[in-house]
Parts: sequence; structure tokens; C-alpha cells
Amino acid sequence: MSCYPLPRRDTGVASIRIGFVSRREQEPVQLARRLIEGLKGKAEVLVEPELAATLEMRPTAVEEMDADLIVSIGGDGTILRTIHKMRDPLPILGINMGTVGFLVDVEPADAHDVLQDLIRSGFEVDERSRLAIEVDRLDLPPATNEVALITASPAKMLEFVITVNGSPLESLRADGMIFATSTGSTAYAMSAGGPIVDPDVNAVVLVPVAPFKLSSRPWVISGDSVIQVELKSQGKEALVVVDGQTTAHIDHNDVVVMRRAEKPARFVKARPKGFYEKVKSKLA
Repeated sequence: MSCYPLPRRDTGVASIRIGFVSRREQEPVQLARRLIEGLKGKAEVLVEPELAATLEMRPTAVEEMDADLIVSIGGDGTILRTIHKMRDPLPILGINMGTVGFLVDVEPADAHDVLQDLIRSGFEVDERSRLAIEVDRLDLPPATNEVALITASPAKMLEFVITVNGSPLESLRADGMIFATSTGSTAYAMSAGGPIVDPDVNAVVLVPVAPFKLSSRPWVISGDSVIQVELKSQGKEALVVVDGQTTAHIDHNDVVVMRRAEKPARFVKARPKGFYEKVKSKLA
């Protein structure tokens, strides 16, 4: 965890830049408008193009935002889409306007007060490991939650050969495989029967999706591992899906390589609630 004190002018007054991204629905947009109005005279505000068009403000592309933090109004998907646009992810504060979100910490009713506290006191940031992905030597955006290899044809199984650090781990037939970070262990991997992993644990979770053999079980391996997956199914196409945001096609004998990404995802720690309390409250 890192502490981010706010930059200060010569007068000693905090000078902070805050970027805004949001879902397009009326309620999130209205909340964005209220939060931005509450920051007048206290922070410089940058707004993504689609939201800026609705609010009639000057737009700034997410990938061009030079900000101290980004406020994401929506659910986990909004945060993941935002991270995918940044080469070196800025700290993100998630405001929950979705359903069950594990990446969003702040409820809408608390958002104004939380932002004001951050401006006054600075903030702490949780850095979360991501997975770098190569598909036949072509890079895909790093995964914050997971990489899913799934069949492109429903009801047709795939055959995978998986190696870790050059050693054979598994050869199996299944509808797919999920490779999740510790952060993503509470997302798709959990739904497929994988374990919940504390995000402070440096690990990758491997979870088969509807495997043919009952002996095919989830694995938890070191987050510093190099994972190689080869598709052995002839005449069958598979999809590589990164965080539900980016999709690539692979065919027979194509190889996917995953390793720890150089740049982590960064999340503003806004509330003292710990990971275990959050999981219990989300899954209640």
C-alpha cells in the first residue's frame, strides 16, 4: 500500500486533479454533476468525452488524463474499462452504481464527503498485480481480474495443455479455463467454483470451466509464475477474454502466455472496511 499526499502550491493549498468516468444512465450522470459542482474552487476536474458531452464540459480522453486520481461512477465493469485504457493505471476511486461490485468501495450517499476528505487529507492506494498476456507473441491489455479462455461454440469442449514455468501442470478437456489474479478471485473464477483469495496474496488462480474429468480441480500458484496455455482442439475455435473487455480468437496450436504485468492496478482506499468484511457484506 502506498500513501499519496496531495501536491501543494507555494501557498500551501492542495492542488489536485480529479478525472471522472461514469456509466451513461441518468442516475450516475446526475451524481457526477453534483460531485463536480462540489469540487469547484477545490480541484481541477477532467471529464471523459462521453460524460463531458452530457455535462457540456471540455472533454479529456482517459488515456490522456494527467490526474491524481480518477472517480469511476458505476460498477466493476466501469472500473475495468477505465483501467484498460491506461498504460500506467492512475489511482481509481470506485463509487458503486452497479450491483455486486468488489472493486467499488463508496456508496453514492457517501461520495461527496469521501471526496472532500481526500482533498483535505490525501489518500492511500492499494496496488494490485495484473496479468500480462501474449497471444502468439501479440500483446493484449493486462488483466486486472482474469483471463478467460472459453469455447467459441457452445456445447463444444476444448482441450488445453497448461505449463507453469516450463513444467507440465495439466492437460484437460473443458468448456474453458479461467486464470484470475487475487483481485479477480471474487469475480468469474469464484462463480466457476474457485477459491476466494486475499488480494494481498501474490497468486494466480486457475479454474476449469465445466471440466470433463472430476479430477480437474482449481489450482492456486505463485503470482510470479509464467503460465503457458496451448489449445489442442483441432477444428475448434476459442476466445481469450480479458476482464470481459477485450476479446481475441485462438485456434488449434495457438499459444497464450501469461505473467505478472509490470504496472499494477491502483485503487484509492476510501474506507477502513477490510477485505473479509467486504466479502461477507457483498455475498450476504
